[in-house]
Amino acid sequence: MLRFLRYSPILACTTIALSGCVERKLFITSEPTGALVHINDVEVGVTPVEVKYTWYGEYDVLIEKDGFDPLSTKAVAKAPLHAAPGLDIIAGVWPSTIKDHVYWHFELTPTEYDPDGVLERARTMRDEVFEVEVIEPSAPPQ
Repeated sequence: MLRFLRYSPILACTTIALSGCVERKLFITSEPTGALVHINDVEVGVTPVEVKYTWYGEYDVLIEKDGFDPLSTKAVAKAPLHAAPGLDIIAGVWPSTIKDHVYWHFELTPTEYDPDGVLERARTMRDEVFEVEVIEPSAPPQ
């Protein structure tokens, strides 16, 4: 028993040194590519983009690209089985890196742009804002 205790610090250090970790990454793509991505109001890059994350769960995602309607949605990074209570301890000492890769793909819709319609709406709005009641001058009192 004493012999085991003498080697236990070495065994503990070896276990820690050989223990793995969990690599969590989001891989975000879009059609078309080159869209700006915000996750929880933080700009993370342009698609295709790879982002490290810490927490599993629901994220607010905003995708923007000129000529396309902005897409505001929610996406989920589901917790895998090894993240369940109890099993997460085993994942923490697993001898190699565990990769949790989550893939999100978003389709953007082209903006429908009608120059004549835009001008007509602008004229209508201008007329509504600057609508003036015309008052005819009255005859001076006598």
